[in-house]
Amino acid sequence: MSGVVSVFVVSPDTSSERRLELHTTVEQLKGKLELITGIPVANQIIKLYNSENDPTVLAELSDDTKPLGFYGLRSLQLLKVDDLNPSATLTGQLTDVSQVDKFELTNAEYEARADTVLAFKQRNKVGRFAPKDQTKATTPEIDVNIPVGSRCEVESTEAGFSKRGTVRFVGLTKFGTGEGVWVGVEYDEPFGKNDGSVQGERYFTCRPKYGVFVRPEKVKVGDYPEEALDLDDEEM
Repeated sequence: MSGVVSVFVVSPDTSSERRLELHTTVEQLKGKLELITGIPVANQIIKLYNSENDPTVLAELSDDTKPLGFYGLRSLQLLKVDDLNPSATLTGQLTDVSQVDKFELTNAEYEARADTVLAFKQRNKVGRFAPKDQTKATTPEIDVNIPVGSRCEVESTEAGFSKRGTVRFVGLTKFGTGEGVWVGVEYDEPFGKNDGSVQGERYFTCRPKYGVFVRPEKVKVGDYPEEALDLDDEEM
C-alpha cells in the first residue's frame, strides 16, 4: 500500500479527498480531475502544497509524462487545480453568489403582499398585532407570599442538601422570557451565580457568587437561621 497516497484536491468549485497511485502520470491525473473539477485537461495547472494553510508551493506538476511519485507526493498533502482559461469554462462562477440575481422587495411592497409572515400575523392578531387586553390576559398574575427580607431555604437537586439565605427580591425581571415572578436570594454561602444583577440589570446587591434567582416554588420561607460551622473536631 506504500504506492498509494491520500491527498486533498481543491479547485475553485470543488474540494475533496482522493486516493492516488504514485505510478499514475500527471496526464492520467488530469483526465481524472476533469471529471471532478470540470476544468478541461488542457486548461489545468496543478500545484503541490503541504497543506491548505501553507502558501508555499512545493512543486508544479508541469510534466505530463512524469508519475506522481516523481514529485514526492505524500499523504495529507494538497493538490490545487487552477483553470488557465476560466472565462471559457465558467470556473468559479458556480459558487459566486454575487452574480446571482436577487429577489428584493421594498418595505412598502412587502407590507402590501398577502402571502408573508407579516400578513399572517396581522390576519390572526398574533404577536404585536394582538389586542392589548388579550396580551395582558395571557400573562397570569401570581400571588407570591414571600416577603423580602425573610429567611428561606432553596430546594436543591442534590438529595438531603439545601441552601439557606435571605430573600432580597420578589418580582418580574427583564431576563429570560420576562414572564412570571422570580425570587432573588442572597445565600449564606457562595453557592450562587451572581451578585444580584443579571445581564447588566441590578435587582439587589450582594457579594459575587452569593446571589441567585429561582422560581417561587423552589423557595421555602421560615425559621432558617444561618448554619454555624462545627469546628470542635478540627485540628488547630
